[in-house]
Amino acid sequence: MILFPPFLKPSDLIGIIPPASKIPKIYIDQAKTIIESWGLEVILSKNWDKNHFGFAGTDKERFQAFQELLDNKEIKCIFCARGGYGTSRIIDQLDLNGFISSPKWIIGYSDITVLLNKLIIHQYSGIHGPMPINFLEDNSEESLQILKKFLLNGTYPEIIIPTNKQNRTGFASGEFVGGNLTMLTNSIGTSTQLNTDGRILFIEDIDERMYRVDRMLVHMKRVGMFKKLKGLVIGHFTDITERKKFGYSIEELILSHTEKFDFPVCFGAPIGHIMPNYPIIVGAEVSLHVESIKATLALKENPGN
Repeated sequence: MILFPPFLKPSDLIGIIPPASKIPKIYIDQAKTIIESWGLEVILSKNWDKNHFGFAGTDKERFQAFQELLDNKEIKCIFCARGGYGTSRIIDQLDLNGFISSPKWIIGYSDITVLLNKLIIHQYSGIHGPMPINFLEDNSEESLQILKKFLLNGTYPEIIIPTNKQNRTGFASGEFVGGNLTMLTNSIGTSTQLNTDGRILFIEDIDERMYRVDRMLVHMKRVGMFKKLKGLVIGHFTDITERKKFGYSIEELILSHTEKFDFPVCFGAPIGHIMPNYPIIVGAEVSLHVESIKATLALKENPGN
């Protein structure tokens, strides 16, 4: 059973940390202003302004800064400032004992997928959702409002996804897990490999060649990640190159690798590297209805404390 951290209260302390790539100060400042407008207080990690060959500090600096936030019982939520690359370099060092004694929401996506996987493996939920690097983007307001209302009030909308003629219709229910396709496949064979059995999986990615997407899907299929899957939700696949050269669309490619299975497949979910990027409560029980006219994704019950 997946456990959920408490919802936030006014004046709760929120941490912001870049656990991977460095982030310009303007994004930190804007995110701090927005989060504090929600009635919360913000503390920045000790490495927030570090720069080590494109990372937000050395591995040691990033690990120590993150561990400090995890262990701080006063901090009720941690926003990962951005992804990029580098979380997997410190993931095995991070000790969750302090987190388990005082659970808190951890928010991020992309490279942060490996951290969300680690939480799920330890039976805790996290949020795959907007990070401070996104707070200045056009069309970010809707995603941020959904995130705010969930964190503060525990409310979450039913997600309605416009139909895609290549959807595979059906119904499924189960824990909703997943994230960035590259990070999911990168974790195979490690301590943060995601178990998809009996679950609904969501995937997204950016800036990949089509053959690399194919290779990752083949890898997932070869290790059995589709065998006992209940449903598959496809988010944004942004800036994928060489589609014509490879000869498949994203939809055709994914369906070709899942044609032997009967779970529903839904394309076009507002999840990924472009806005809207709806916050996803990883590990929450959801129901997925994929119909000919639309698809809907809804929490089966309130995951609050």
